[in-house]
Amino acid sequence: MKQFLDAAGGLWARNALVGKVGAVFTSSGTQHGGQEATILSSFLPLLHFGMIVVGLPYKFTGQMSATEIVGGSPYGAGTIAGPDGSRVPEQIDRDGARFQGEHVARIASRLFATEE
Repeated sequence: MKQFLDAAGGLWARNALVGKVGAVFTSSGTQHGGQEATILSSFLPLLHFGMIVVGLPYKFTGQMSATEIVGGSPYGAGTIAGPDGSRVPEQIDRDGARFQGEHVARIASRLFATEE
């Protein structure tokens, strides 16, 4: 991801991403694998690009579940892949990612509608 962002300097120089909506999601090997730190540090280049950053609002109540292991946070959707990457995302994690994606699409749609 860092290589991709570093290679995106041309987009930055052209202001190509200013006003675009962006979001971050992640996975980690363990429950305490740094998902929040990864997402927060990933916001920085998006902000330098001039993007509007969207998280995963608490309206998605699944992130507050205490009955199962849930990835993600208000900063963005996430899942726990397991130490060897073999764990597949649980339904609650997929629901969070879908909610965040739809949230991004709604905001982008509203912003685009105001540009016309």
